[in-house]
Parts: sequence; structure tokens; C-alpha cells
Amino acid sequence: MSQYHVFSLPKELLDTLVPRNILNQATVSETVPPARSESPPPTAQPAVGSRACNICLGATFVDVEDQRAHFRSDWHRHNVKVRLNGGEPVSEARFAQLVDGLEDSISGSASSSEGESDESDAVSALVQKTRKLTRPSSPDDNITTSLPQTPLVWFHSPPSTQIGVYKTVFSKATAPSDYLAELKEMQRGGEQGRTWAMFMTAGGHFAGAIVRVKRPDGEDDDDGGLTKKGKPRRPKPEIEVLKHKTFHRYTTRRKQGGAQSINDNSKNKAISAGAMLRRYGEQALRDDIRNLLQDWAEDIHDCERIWIRASVSNRRIFLDYEGAIIEKGDERLRTFPFPTRRPTQAELSRCLQELTRVKVSHLTEEALRAQDEALLASLPKPKPQPTAIQPEPQPKPKEKPSQPQLSREEEQLRDKWSRLIDMIKRGRLDTLKSFWEREGAALGGVNAPVPEWTEERGGTLLQVATHAGQEDIIRWLLEDLRADPTIDVPAPRTGVPADAEDSGQESDADAARLPRSKGGRRTAYDLARTKEVRNIFRRCAAAHPDWWDWLGTEHGARVPSALSAEMEEGREEKKKARRKGLKDKVREREAREREKEREASTTPPPVVEARTVAKPAKEETTSGPRKLGGSSAGMESVAGLTPEMRARIERERRARAAEARLKALQGGGRS
Repeated sequence: MSQYHVFSLPKELLDTLVPRNILNQATVSETVPPARSESPPPTAQPAVGSRACNICLGATFVDVEDQRAHFRSDWHRHNVKVRLNGGEPVSEARFAQLVDGLEDSISGSASSSEGESDESDAVSALVQKTRKLTRPSSPDDNITTSLPQTPLVWFHSPPSTQIGVYKTVFSKATAPSDYLAELKEMQRGGEQGRTWAMFMTAGGHFAGAIVRVKRPDGEDDDDGGLTKKGKPRRPKPEIEVLKHKTFHRYTTRRKQGGAQSINDNSKNKAISAGAMLRRYGEQALRDDIRNLLQDWAEDIHDCERIWIRASVSNRRIFLDYEGAIIEKGDERLRTFPFPTRRPTQAELSRCLQELTRVKVSHLTEEALRAQDEALLASLPKPKPQPTAIQPEPQPKPKEKPSQPQLSREEEQLRDKWSRLIDMIKRGRLDTLKSFWEREGAALGGVNAPVPEWTEERGGTLLQVATHAGQEDIIRWLLEDLRADPTIDVPAPRTGVPADAEDSGQESDADAARLPRSKGGRRTAYDLARTKEVRNIFRRCAAAHPDWWDWLGTEHGARVPSALSAEMEEGREEKKKARRKGLKDKVREREAREREKEREASTTPPPVVEARTVAKPAKEETTSGPRKLGGSSAGMESVAGLTPEMRARIERERRARAAEARLKALQGGGRS
């Protein structure tokens, strides 16, 4: 296989080149049919074999290393995430357009040996931004978009030579049909030649270079000849590195990856010594790179292409800052269309060789046509779009009557009532007092009915406070403002039972509610849920009996009885006496138990004699089988003893049984 330089192609090869597409069609001047498609062929490499990526529209590779590198690329990761989300993968060219469309474009290279989580975050951001958009398309468009895409543009030289050049080498303004004309134009170097600027940064490493990819036209004639010593003159190299620089700063934690600034933005800012060193390293790396760009400003200005490999965060080092040498929307900006490794001078040289070396394959037109037909046959057919069934028009729902427009005064009044009800429910007595001094008269007084739009359980402020169980506010309303407790509770809303919200359990028998009258009349006292709230009404009835008809049931407050201070004192004395009597009984019981224990410990009962007398009598009367555990008399004899006394009696019983067995054995031996 011959190796060609993209800026130094042989003239005899260049004159025979024609553009080639997936359908193996050339220009009209050739014998093959004209081409309309602009997609490159999938059979670009000579030794492809079966190595391809099913996710990335059938992208093919020369060897295993290229295939592995592709799986680490941003393009592949983007397509995998889009596929998992139910979308369609994009071609390499479309991916480059999406990258350029982002505010901070992601790198076109794969991750280096040091983990860079910010690149993965950039791919995720790109996936979120480029969601699948459904739009109608023609069958021809479906075929074109589903064709395998490669980062190379291919040319054909009859009868069996194909060369591929990276698309990023060409100008962005050049149409695919004009690639051949621009390729021929690249063979001229002009007066100054053609130079590129190449920069890489990742994981605290940086590598940059200014390279000349095409010598000026006048220098091409100087090659050849003999030196002064008569030896053949060595030809000048096609590629020459004019300037280069590499340096490294400590910016990422070992085996963790990711810049310190990204970690600070996603989590709390670390205050360790290592984090401070990494922040300093990031600042120093940014300053070093920008100072280098400033030193190389004239050379960068004359460059034809500017290649940058950087993550989203690191890309800001080169672009979008005050006094930037490289403008953000510069047409010369490019990303590497293949995976790259750690930024080093050797890696820059490898990438330069990869960009300028022409890919060559040797396949006949028949072989290319057969492979193209097989590829088109293997492409998935577009799914027919189901015709949407027009749903039957449904009757429009009846519109709800619009709420009447409130005036400014009405809105202010509603706001005051809302604030007043909220203070009562929350028990904010001090705030309520100051508010009532200002707005009480405007709201209609303490017995003014609560508006229905509040949907409160109660028709007055006293009833609202009683239902909420706010004791201090109830006392203030009854004693200070003299709220009327005889006002009836309004009837409940339709469909809501009267006692739906008054389900509190009675907590005191002497403060029970009165039976409801025939008409179902209720007052504020009936809304009380606890004993303490009801006692407030009873105390007020005892202290101010002439204010209201407290004890009336038909037109009164329905309070069952008054609760004076003397009654409360008498009740407390009874409770104290009852508690004292209970304590005395407990003390007497404890004293009797201690006396019993003391008597049991000093004089043990004659358990042994009682057992010896009772046992023969039991044997005489019992003719049936005995139960395990001995007789009930023995169990009754130890009842009421402490565990220590029971254990002592049990030991004595076992000792006597052992003595009886020994005597029986001795008597049997004598006989």
C-alpha cells in the first residue's frame, strides 16, 4: 500500500480522481452514472473485514486498536446514550455539527489515560440538548440519513484505487461537491506555505505546536541535487514542526479524575491542602497556556487550521475571555475527528501524521458496487407511518361561571379577614390584639358573622377559636371583648353532616354537653373538643353570670353548669384526699408483706414432720398409680415460702430419701 501526503499528491493520481459516494457513482464525465448523494463509502479501508460499529451507523475500522479507540470516543458515547433514550444515532458529520452548535463545544477525542469526567458530562449535556425531534421526511431522505457515515471523504481513481481524506481538513464553507477542487488547491503552498496550530490539554497536561504542513511553492525546486561533498541531498520533510511546548500542572486527584473546579461546583468546596494545590494548579495551567498563546499570536494568526482537543471546562482556557487570541466563532477551529491519548509532543506528532496521511484502498469498481448493494440491502427499511385515526369530536365541557371581578376595597377586606382567621387558628394572641385595635371596627365588631367564602366551621370569631381549640384567644374573646356565646352555629354545608368536624371524645363527665334540642341548635360551647376549652366557658359563666344566659338551652349558651373557684378548690381537695388514701393503703400492704417475710425467715414451718405423718395415710388410702412430683400435701407445705427456704427443704427431702435407700440395701444384705 502506498502512503500519500494530502498536500503532496502525485499529479497523475490527482488528475484521475473523481468524487465517490455510497452508490458508487462518479461525476458525469466518467462512464459510471452521475451521483447525487454525498455520503462517503463504507468500504474505505482495504482490510476492513467484519469490524464495524452497529450503533454508529455501521462505522468500519482498519484494526482492533481503531475499533477500541472508537468505542472510547465522544461520538460513540453520544450515540449509545441517545439509543438508550429511544432516539436515533447520528453520523460523525452530524455529531460535529451538534458539537459546533453548543455554546462550549465538547472535544472530538476520546478520554486520555487519566479519567476526565467532565467530557462525559459534556456528552450528557449534548444528549439532553439534542433530543429526538419528529418531523416528516421523504423516502430518499430516510435512505440518506440511515447510510453509514465516516469522518472521511472518498475519491476514486479508476480502475481500482480509492483515497480518503478527513473532512475536517477542508473548509467548512466548501460544499461536498467542491471537495475535489479544494483538494487540488491544497497542492499549492503559496508564498508562505500552509501552517497549522495544534493544542491539547487534559488532566493537567498540555501540548501545543505550530507545524508547517506544506512548504512554499519556491522551496519545492530545491529538493534533490548533490551536497558539497558530492552526496545526494536529503529531501526536505513534508511536515516540519516550527514551535512546540509541553508542560504539566497538578490539577486532578490520582485515580479519581475530574478537575477540582468541577468537583467544587458539584459538591461543597473542599478545604484540604490537596484541593488548594489543585486549584492553584488549574490557575497556573490557565495562565501558562494563555501566556503561550500570547507569545505565538502572530504564528496563530497565519495558521490555516487551529486544532484544539479540550473538555468543556478546559476549552474556556483558549476561547471566550478578554483579550483572547483565538475568537470563539473562528472558522479555522477544528476538533480531532479520531480518539487521542494523553497530551504529549509524541501524541501531537501522531495526530498530525493521521490528519495529513491519505487513506488508500485498492478495490475494483465491481467489488465496490457489490459491497454497496449488499450494504443497501442490509439497511433497515423505514417503518410505514400509521395513519392517525381522527377521534370523534367530543362535546365541550360546560364552562364554569366566572368569578365576579372584585374591587380593590373588596380585595383588601378579604385580605383582612384571611389574616384574622389565620391569627386565630395559629393562636397568635399578641399579634391578634394589635390587629384588632386597628381593624376591629372596620370588620364589624367581635360578633360580626364570618364570611362564607372563608369556609370556616363557625359563624363568629368565638366559634372559630373554639373549634380550633385556642384557649388563650377564647378567654380573651369572652372576658375582654365580651363575645356573645349564645349565637347559634350556622347550619353545615350541603352534604356535610353536622358533627363531621366535631368528633372529639368527651374527656370529662362533669363537663358533658347538653342534649341537642329538637331544632338541632348548637352554640360555641358545643364546638369545644377538650375539657379545658369547656371549662373556660364554665368559669366565665361563674365569674360573670349576668352577662349572658349561660345555662339556657333554647336561647342561651347551653353551658351545663358554672365552675366557680370554690368548686375547683373542693375538687382539688377531694383529689388530694383520694391520692393520700391510696398512698396509705399501699404503705400498709408493703408493711404486711415485709412482716410476713421476716416471720418466714426466722421460724421455718415444721414441714418434715407433717410430711412423715401424712405419707403413710396417703399410702393406705391410695390404691391406684401415683402422679409424678409427689403428693399435693408436700406442695401445700412449701406454699408461701421464699425460694431460698424452698431450696433448703428440697435438699433435706432428697437427703432423707438417700438415707432410706441405703438402709434398705443394708437390710437386704443381712438377710
